[in-house]
Amino acid sequence: MNRLELNFDISPELYLKDPNSSELGKKIVSSSIEMIHLIGFEAFTFKKLGKMINSNESSIYRYFPSKHTLLIYLTSWYWSWTDFRIVFAINNIESSKDKLSRVIDILTRPVVVDNSISHVNEVLLSEIIFSESFKAFHTRNVDEENKKGCFKSYKNVIQRVSSIMLEVSPEYDYPHMLTSTIIEGAHQQKYFLDHFPKLSDLTNLEKITDFYKDLVFKTLDNVS
Repeated sequence: MNRLELNFDISPELYLKDPNSSELGKKIVSSSIEMIHLIGFEAFTFKKLGKMINSNESSIYRYFPSKHTLLIYLTSWYWSWTDFRIVFAINNIESSKDKLSRVIDILTRPVVVDNSISHVNEVLLSEIIFSESFKAFHTRNVDEENKKGCFKSYKNVIQRVSSIMLEVSPEYDYPHMLTSTIIEGAHQQKYFLDHFPKLSDLTNLEKITDFYKDLVFKTLDNVS
């Protein structure tokens, strides 16, 4: 099966040279996902990545000015891809509640292997998002990066899901807060399940989805 090349609208502030423009750039992206997943973001360096892909460290700096910028790029790619999945999934669904239920599935369930799409391992990337993505925006420079559009794809997902919530319950006052609670809460609950099970009432990943569907629909149904 031919693999699709999805080119998302990612802020040019996140790279010096578009990694999609060359095989080396694509290799930098795919291999960085593998390495960050394997050793963690703190231990990850461009020097180690260069050795992995048999390329000079300086060649990586021609694409990304820092590993922090690369992490934001990967995070942006993931949320652009998530937005793509949401649009595709709800395209022929008429019921707003059914749309929202499907969206919560996408936001909270584990990503499955999709060998038809691009040079990005979406499964490994999703696990990085769960465990590492907060490091992309919990920084002193977050406001400046936000002004440059570095988090546009994440905010697009929040806006899209919030709009669907308002279709379900037009009088609800906090759709953006509830949407971000689903996303960030699901990430945190997965982390608790893996590392601090006594901090969670969940026994498996499927229960995370059940919990957030219960929370969201009870919340929206109770709006007067």
